[in-house]
Amino acid sequence: MPQDDEDYPEWFRRRSGRDPFFGDIDRMFREMEKMMEEEFKNFTENVPKEYVKERKLPDGSTVKELGPFVYGYSMKIGPDGKPEIQQFGNIKKSLKGPQVSEEREPLVDIVETNYEIRVVVELPGVEKSDIKLHGTEDALTISVETPQSKYYKEVELPTKVKVRDAKSTYKNGVLEVVIPKAMVPKKPEGEPIDVN
Repeated sequence: MPQDDEDYPEWFRRRSGRDPFFGDIDRMFREMEKMMEEEFKNFTENVPKEYVKERKLPDGSTVKELGPFVYGYSMKIGPDGKPEIQQFGNIKKSLKGPQVSEEREPLVDIVETNYEIRVVVELPGVEKSDIKLHGTEDALTISVETPQSKYYKEVELPTKVKVRDAKSTYKNGVLEVVIPKAMVPKKPEGEPIDVN
């Protein structure tokens, strides 16, 4: 015995000839697809010129290629036992959505010993002569600017260091900077004083 649609709730009647249970889900997916297409369009309009290239196909037509886009993170357990998460790459979060930066933030690891700070930086595809380092007693700035690669990172150091005594090496795309810690003058132990 056929039943009339009026016996069903309104959300069920909106199916317009589709499956009554999946009709709304289909509509939601179409709306999500539309939103994602709009976000991708906004993202591609804000890409710096250096990241947009045209490639000619064998049939003579051309296609736009975007990139490279790099985004990643590393996680390690800090000396206090809490996780430390570090982002790297050329995509940054913003209120307007993801933004592509011309400079890529390299992956950096900081290792502290009793006497020195060791900063290890991944800089693939870079010549040693293109790397510029600048240090203060609290921070290290790494930058590279070539037509092919742009890297930039300011690293806050966990303790004060002697920048003049820093040593660095670069091999196989990995920069290592070793900086001795600034020695904190030892407080005099003093002598106990009796209270009368």
